[in-house]
Amino acid sequence: MKYAFSTLGLPGAPLDRSAGLAASHGFDGLELRAHPEEPLHPDSPPGERAAALRTLTAAGVTALAVAGYARVAAPGADEPVLAELRALIRLAADLEAPYVRVFPGGADLAEDAADAHAVRRLLAAAPFAERHGVRILLETHDSHRTATAAARVLDRVAHPGVGALWDVLHTWLGGESPARSRRTLAAHLGYVQVKDVRSAQDLTPTGLGTGVLPLPEAVAAAPADGWLCWEYEKRWYPDAAELPEQLTRGREYLQGLVAGVAGVAGQAQVDSRTAGSGGSQPRV
Repeated sequence: MKYAFSTLGLPGAPLDRSAGLAASHGFDGLELRAHPEEPLHPDSPPGERAAALRTLTAAGVTALAVAGYARVAAPGADEPVLAELRALIRLAADLEAPYVRVFPGGADLAEDAADAHAVRRLLAAAPFAERHGVRILLETHDSHRTATAAARVLDRVAHPGVGALWDVLHTWLGGESPARSRRTLAAHLGYVQVKDVRSAQDLTPTGLGTGVLPLPEAVAAAPADGWLCWEYEKRWYPDAAELPEQLTRGREYLQGLVAGVAGVAGQAQVDSRTAGSGGSQPRV
């Protein structure tokens, strides 16, 4: 398992600070929020992109994803959405990031219409993403917050240039268990976004393992060879505790969950082999 955190937890911070914090606290990558108030966004010039990649490389940190704000299921014309997708894909390619995050954003539409917009736009953008070595990930969010809703779109797209970003908060709020969300997204999953909050009514972020989300179950359901990305929404909750002071504990918490899953799996293999051999033999 590899670990990342989102720069949403460090709003407006210079990239060298974010990369340094990731490296010094044992994180392998960063999910880079691509918004004009951040150091990197689709209008960043080539020189700044090249400098950013050098910064990340020097820190030994990967750009896991460019977290964009394109809304593929939203009402309106296709071309502005597709232009935004192409710009995000180019930015991700320049940073050697394998993923671009997009939102559905179709809450104002009937389900069938929102799905149709998302399928059409993702199909149109998928070949461009694939040529650039990037995969567009539809986040379980807003109008498509459950894995079931996201999979309705992704099953119809069925293109290697498009997949899913599993945000465990939104699938939980949508009433899905982690095991069900994982099964539903199995054919599409890019990576898993973890977080913790005070309650279903108060989404103020907390340290991992100190809130109400079923993180042990979510980590148990996550692919063992994938990424866990901690999205700490400091940008939207300025009164929340600062992220840097929580990074070491957060990584250790996730590593502990992963180790526990590996231990259970290993014991299950041992038990299976023992059962298959008839159990241990008594000494005589």
